[in-house]
Amino acid sequence: MTLVERPEPEAAGNDVLVEVHASGFTRGELTWPSTWTDRLGRDRTPSVPGHELAGVVSALGYGTTGLSVGRRVFGLTDWTRDGTLAEYAAVEARNLAGLPGDVDFTVGASLPISGLTAWQGLFQHGRLQVGQTVLVHGAAGAVGSMAAQLAKEAGAYVIGTGRAADRQAALDFGAREFVDLGNDALEDVGGVDLVFDVIGGAVQKRSAGLVRAGGTLVTIAGPPEARPADGLAIDFVVESDRARLGEIVRRVRDGRLRTNIGDVVSLDDAVAAFNSTERSKGKTIVRVRP
Repeated sequence: MTLVERPEPEAAGNDVLVEVHASGFTRGELTWPSTWTDRLGRDRTPSVPGHELAGVVSALGYGTTGLSVGRRVFGLTDWTRDGTLAEYAAVEARNLAGLPGDVDFTVGASLPISGLTAWQGLFQHGRLQVGQTVLVHGAAGAVGSMAAQLAKEAGAYVIGTGRAADRQAALDFGAREFVDLGNDALEDVGGVDLVFDVIGGAVQKRSAGLVRAGGTLVTIAGPPEARPADGLAIDFVVESDRARLGEIVRRVRDGRLRTNIGDVVSLDDAVAAFNSTERSKGKTIVRVRP
């Protein structure tokens, strides 16, 4: 991976061109087929990674409606197109939501994947209800911390998991209990109505046995390797949703939701940040413009 000069992208029909101010990424995306091929499976390298952004609309494609030049926006871009680790990105207008003027671009870029994944996992796939118990794995991470906060706000009892060093952060993000996966017995949690899994593997398998009758295991770690005895197991890939992005940023503005930002680096340092082997304590954001 290298930092290079490339031509400014053009906004096709129903696209907007965004002057990127901040970008988010997921390290695992280098393993996704969509990073290297288009929707028809054709090679599209060299590819620009990154799928989260916050910035300003600088141009409109033919027929594009709903956004205007100069509008502050944030959102989740298409998996099979060049991404957001760049000074400009061409994005389908429907994948973007307005970013209020009092929300920093860095915060805006940290919200799309984490916020939408948490929302969709809890409410669309997990059908979380008031009074239910939810087990959130990785409750101090970028996605898990969002899930813990949203579940608490929805009136659920939240049990968070993670490493020993994550305990206080998970509690601060809304967990009522914390399970240290390195030292505590996960089975001591008892029955839960919903498992929100970001880990997979053995942890996912053990978690399936905790789901009560009629409950659900929701995972973003690939197809479930184990299923609840009398419940559902669902794996999903997050989808862009303008309305939900609006709901998420409103919660940030009024203090109901805190984003979980770890390192903030410049575009010059993005390659090193993307390839870092150190464990991040939150979402890494690339600040493209000062």
